[in-house]
Amino acid sequence: MLQCTLGMLHKISFINRSTRAVSRLNCFTRLQCLSVRTENVSEAEKQKSARKWLASYSSNPIPSNICDVTFSRSSGPGGQNVNKTNSKATLRLKLKDLLPLVPDLLHDRLRASRYYALRSDSLVIQSDGSRKQASNIQKCHDKLQEVILEAGKSTIRGETAPEKLAKLKRM
Repeated sequence: MLQCTLGMLHKISFINRSTRAVSRLNCFTRLQCLSVRTENVSEAEKQKSARKWLASYSSNPIPSNICDVTFSRSSGPGGQNVNKTNSKATLRLKLKDLLPLVPDLLHDRLRASRYYALRSDSLVIQSDGSRKQASNIQKCHDKLQEVILEAGKSTIRGETAPEKLAKLKRM
């Protein structure tokens, strides 16, 4: 039985004696494990665990404490006020912090995202659509959630219907 303390990242390795495969369990405890990584896992099992993760993703979004937010002068709405205030929000999320929280199948898709910055190996999302810093920060977080959901929906295949499985078995 594994027990994680709240707010900590644990990496646990164990060896399966029958297959001699080394498995790692990354448990970021916000009261549940978010991703399980194994080296000798079939594609179907990866898809199944990724589907399970995607179904529970909306209730467990990416924690905001792993994101860096900076502010700068905006070119958006605000008239002459944009010359005085720093309302443009830039959210920077290093992939080394994000990738342990998402399934392996999404890693390549996130690196192919239009928000990926190669030099810093991070996702950089900007928003200057509002005069207020708080709403620009919220828009950045919303864009991040959309990027992850879009990557998940385009990469993770849906489950095969039982009728289709029966038809394939008959062939």
